[in-house]
Amino acid sequence: MADTTTLLRSPVSPLSDAAGRLAAATRASRGAIRLAELPFLTQLNVRLDAKGAAADAVGLALDLPLPLAPNTAVRAGESVALWLGPDEWLIVGPPGGERDLEARIREAAGDEPVAVTDVSAQRTTLLVTGPRARDLLAHGCALDLHPRVFGAGHCAQTTLGRTQVVLVARDEARAGFWVLVRSSFAGYLTDWLLDAATEYVEYPA
Repeated sequence: MADTTTLLRSPVSPLSDAAGRLAAATRASRGAIRLAELPFLTQLNVRLDAKGAAADAVGLALDLPLPLAPNTAVRAGESVALWLGPDEWLIVGPPGGERDLEARIREAAGDEPVAVTDVSAQRTTLLVTGPRARDLLAHGCALDLHPRVFGAGHCAQTTLGRTQVVLVARDEARAGFWVLVRSSFAGYLTDWLLDAATEYVEYPA
């Protein structure tokens, strides 16, 4: 009888092969920048009527108010709600929380119309921090990234190095940025970031 046992494999992040290069650039920058992947974050796309009862109910259930101002983000604990449109948000949380978050959202919405889509596998997240993080991103992003314009609590769907991303300015205590990029473009964007970071990096001879 044929052996039909299926071996369960641990998931592999889109940038697992680039971890060494990101770490090397971080070390060689002498504190100017830090580059790393934050793999497997929970990401749920949520669509509902921002003026309906479900919006407040979902915010209470998650202990995370859905931001109503365009291009803003709200953080509570380890979770973040990103405004993507008048009736659309991206909820980002720690790895493995997809089912729990989706169940809480649907239960809170009750009979109100709501669409919840698990897009965790669609994107990975690059962490870009350090004193030169804004300068690095400015090489390939048309947004004004000055702290007075795009400071903590802001997010935007934009392009970086000609790649579509969701850019998130983290709170001041955590500093830096999240760059959410589609998995299929993550390798290209990583190469772009490493190339753009060359002026801040001094590799040993």
